[in-house]
This record gives sequence, structure tokens and C-alpha cells, in this order.
Amino acid sequence: MTMERNTEKRTERLSADPDGIARAAELLSAGRLVAFPTETVYGLGADAMDGRAAAGVFEAKGRPRFNPLIAHAPDVEAAARLVRLDPRAERLAAAFWPGPLTLVAPRRTEGGLAEIVTAGLETAAVRVPAHPVAQALLRAVGRPIAAPSANPSGAVSPTTAQHVLDGLGGRIDAVLDAGPCAIGLESTILKAEPDGVRLLRAGGAPREAVEEALGARLLEADPGAPVQAPGALARHYAPSVRLRLDAARPEPGEGWLGFGPDPRFETPPAVALNLSPSGDPREAAAALFAGLREIDRAMGGGGSVAVARIPAAGLGEAIRDRLKRAATPEG
Repeated sequence: MTMERNTEKRTERLSADPDGIARAAELLSAGRLVAFPTETVYGLGADAMDGRAAAGVFEAKGRPRFNPLIAHAPDVEAAARLVRLDPRAERLAAAFWPGPLTLVAPRRTEGGLAEIVTAGLETAAVRVPAHPVAQALLRAVGRPIAAPSANPSGAVSPTTAQHVLDGLGGRIDAVLDAGPCAIGLESTILKAEPDGVRLLRAGGAPREAVEEALGARLLEADPGAPVQAPGALARHYAPSVRLRLDAARPEPGEGWLGFGPDPRFETPPAVALNLSPSGDPREAAAALFAGLREIDRAMGGGGSVAVARIPAAGLGEAIRDRLKRAATPEG
């Protein structure tokens, strides 16, 4: 069975029950595109061993072909059949899999990943998700699933099935609806190198926990290096409104995206939303992408939003990373 290309299609909304998971697995096995939940965000899945199916992910998202995809596997053993994990990567896998951690490692040619999934690199990005629906789907398909976030390229990532439909409805075959994602930020991406383990993207596994498990400090990302992992582009996760980061308060006419107790507003902001009035980074992470969508919609897709400063500790580092990329001007 071949996948339709460049045509509007009916996107099925599947329940996250045995029948829905079986239907999603059937579609994926036939080379079609299915969005599914993970503990981080919703991913847009395709058979990672089917180059034509994986090409459909790039087409549906409008994603640059040089930007590699993450291959999802049900367990460490399955992931290790796709890439070669050195002792440091094995230690991290034991500590965080299943969970919000992606490892970039030398790919095994016998692993069968399609060339387009790795963007022609000698490495591949792999993850073992913890979400029970993702686990059930991976086991039902019996093959790795390539899955970037299920949104148009560069747009705000989806944390509900409705977010997926808002961005990709009519472009993909189905979305498996299991409600909101628990973490709300994409996975942390790491790569073991000769001189240490490098942080390629901050995410759902906080730096402090990773360094404790590793017993060493992480190397920082090299901004001049070629793209080796998803989410590494300078502009990403971007709403239509302009974001002004680390603001003390909104200026007249601006919206306000708060964290912790809001300041006293001399002039009420155009729109006000608080990611976590108590200043809890975990609550803010889970609310971030939905909050960006909400405030973008409330502002009418234009104007400026002042964003409160969020400390970099714990998940705060990943939140700040996403906000920085969302605030980067185009071009």
C-alpha cells in the first residue's frame, strides 16, 4: 500500500484504547503517518525503516531534509540494535530509559534505519519513551518509529491531540489521542564524544540529574557544528507574536507571560497568562507550549509579549532554551 502525497486527507482521531492503538499500528505498518503521544510532546510517527514513509514526515511538516529525526524504540535492547552505545551512553540509558532522554550515537548499518531518518549522518538519534500508549504502539508495530514533534516545522510543539490537528489536520493520516502530555517539553539530547558527553538540546531530563548519573559535567553545545539532532535550529517553537524575554513587567500594549508572582501592573497588559504562579518549573514546562499557543491566539497573532525571567535550574534551562529559540527573529 502506498501513501497519498500532496492531497488533502481525512485525519482520523483515534482513541488511546486497544482498537485505536491497533489501527495506528496498521497505518504505520502500511507506510502512513500517525501522530502519537509521548511523555514529552506528541510525535509525528512513520516507520523508521521505510524511507518513503519517513520522507512523508518531512513533507507534512515542511521540515528541512538536513534536520535528522529521532527513532523511537520500546526498550534499551531494541535501541542498541540501531546504534552502538558506549559505556557512558549505556549508563545514561540505564538511568533515564524509558524517559525524556535522546542519545545520539554511531548508527549500526545493519540496524536498518532509513538514510533520510539520519539525514545521511553516521550517527542516529534514538529514544525509549515512557508513555504507556507510545510503548504499546511501538510493540504493536514491531519496528522503530521515527517521530519529530507533530507540528509544522518551526511552529510551537503540540502537547494535545487538538494541537496536532490544528497544525497538521488534513496532512497526516491519524492522531492517537491520549490527552495532554505530562512533561510538555521535548527530550534532552546528548552525544558521547571522546572528551565527554555533549548536551545538544536541553529538555525533559534536567542537566543536574544527567550530570549526577554520568558522574561528570556535560560539554556545551557547539553552535557552529552541523545539525546533529532535532530542535537545534536557531529559530524554532515560534508563535506569531514577538517575545521579549527576561522582562520585569509588560510595556503599554504588550501581553504578559508570567512565572511566579506577577508584578503590580500600572497599566493592565493586553493579555496576561502565568505559566506557574507558584514558580514551579515543572508546572511551567507542562504549560509552556499550550501557553504560547493561547497567548498568540489571544493577541491575534501579532504584537509583542513580555516574558518573565525563568531561572535556569532544573527544567528551567530547557524552558529558557525554547523561549530563546521562539524569540529569535526570522532570517
